[in-house]
Amino acid sequence: MKSILAAAIALLALTEMAAAAGQAPVAVVEDVQGKVTGVQFMDYVVPGQIIKLGEGGMITLGYMKSCWRETISGIGTVLVGTDQSSVHLSQFKADKVPCDASAAERISKQTGDSAATVVRSLTVAPEAPPLVLHGQSPMVAVSERGKLRIERLDVAGEHHEVDLTMAQLVRGRFYDLAKANVALTPGGTYSIALKSKTAKIVVADDAKPGAGPVIGRLVPLQ
Repeated sequence: MKSILAAAIALLALTEMAAAAGQAPVAVVEDVQGKVTGVQFMDYVVPGQIIKLGEGGMITLGYMKSCWRETISGIGTVLVGTDQSSVHLSQFKADKVPCDASAAERISKQTGDSAATVVRSLTVAPEAPPLVLHGQSPMVAVSERGKLRIERLDVAGEHHEVDLTMAQLVRGRFYDLAKANVALTPGGTYSIALKSKTAKIVVADDAKPGAGPVIGRLVPLQ
């Protein structure tokens, strides 16, 4: 009887994991401190995902579509939603921050499986509008190494190039221009390219320098 019950619990856990794996990311973990179980810094999270905070635990979640930025601290449990989290016991604080809600769909496309990529490649989609950044130093999500090229399009002359084979990436998947002390010009339009993958961005006129909220400066390449 115990073995049947254990098998049933294991099957339920696998089913929940499979369901979560099939969902698109809705938020990014912008900060983690202390004892936090279930995620790490710069992980993407999906609806229904459970995060547990132990003593001294703190987590910051940036919801990419709703632009809510949450700071959750203290012992408790976090249930990831579509636009905001549900929190049990832990202390909760949330603020709206400037972000481009279209980043959520772009992240979903970037993190999609290879089969979906093949299907999309068979159709010619219209060019997406530029991603609007509210931070002057992008956090670029990359899936490979190589030369990252940033070129200003509306004004000639501004150009940045980084060899990612020599660079230190955050979690091995993100290049943070704030750590490299590189700030783009507010109001400028840029292309960012790494091999065959590109993104077009516009830096908002009121964009702030430095390591601001990740959801305001996260750039996926496609």
